Amino acid sequence: MVVQDRRGGAVAAAACGVGLALGLFTTGCSSNGAAADDQTSAGRFADGPVGGSAAGLPFTDRARPPGARSSTGDPDPAGPSAAGSPAGRTDYAATLRACADALVRAGSSRVRTDLETTSGGTRIAIRGTGGHDYRRRTGQLNVRLPDTGDGRGADRTITEILTPGALYMKNRGAGVPADKWVRVDTASLADGNLVTGGATDPMAAAELLRGVREVTYEGRERLDGVRVRHFSGTTHIGSAARAASPAFRPALTAAEKGFTTDVVSFDAYLDDAGRLRKVRQRFRFANGTTGGTSVTSTTTLHGFGAPVPVRLPDRRDIYSGRVTADGG
Repeated sequence: MVVQDRRGGAVAAAACGVGLALGLFTTGCSSNGAAADDQTSAGRFADGPVGGSAAGLPFTDRARPPGARSSTGDPDPAGPSAAGSPAGRTDYAATLRACADALVRAGSSRVRTDLETTSGGTRIAIRGTGGHDYRRRTGQLNVRLPDTGDGRGADRTITEILTPGALYMKNRGAGVPADKWVRVDTASLADGNLVTGGATDPMAAAELLRGVREVTYEGRERLDGVRVRHFSGTTHIGSAARAASPAFRPALTAAEKGFTTDVVSFDAYLDDAGRLRKVRQRFRFANGTTGGTSVTSTTTLHGFGAPVPVRLPDRRDIYSGRVTADGG
């Protein structure tokens, strides 16, 4: 899948399809070295301020009337029986904008990712599992590529390390030695690595909600046995970039410039501690076709507090050769 910018130029390849590689520009090189710098950057904001204020951003609150009940029979948190709820009627957007901060307070979690693309009647799905440390801003995923029928994605799992400034990939494919990592600056990607790696960085998905413009409260549900509040709406990439924490601002700024539209629709599920339990975000790219390509990225978080050890690759283990769309 080729991401196009607003001027119509093909600028990046995402991990979604027949004949295209995972996670790199159509042609390019792995940026060698800088692993130590990434480690410093990943820890730099662990104890510092998290995010800018998103107060004052316009939004439309189209929630059910106060006291309305959801499908589970729970009163709407805007109702009088829910006085003091963290999701009061006028605070829906503020609650969503703050969910990235709630993840930092939680420390870490296990992660499941699902990224699906649909184009011209063809649907492709990429699954991932792993964990993320929200204080250190580092995570690791094992992303399984689909069998595309041409042997390029069959039974292949790519290990990915996520940091605010870089994406590392191992088992990248043809042309990259099996024991080497490919490193890509996320700020250089046209989508800020929201979809390029075949999964959305969990912290980036939460940071994207800092740009919420419109939100609807859908009611109480159960997710993996946990009672959650379901919200739907739209968020704005540019607004999110301006309100994002310093570690993620460059990548979201890049995404603002690279997507064909700044508006991203979402469904988000928060527990009573304000932690993001699941978020589904929908992107659309022109992809050089009339109908374009739709991408749905779903990130599910569970097992909060689980240890997530992540060791960044040594400089000598980072591939410095040229990488193309087919991996060669």
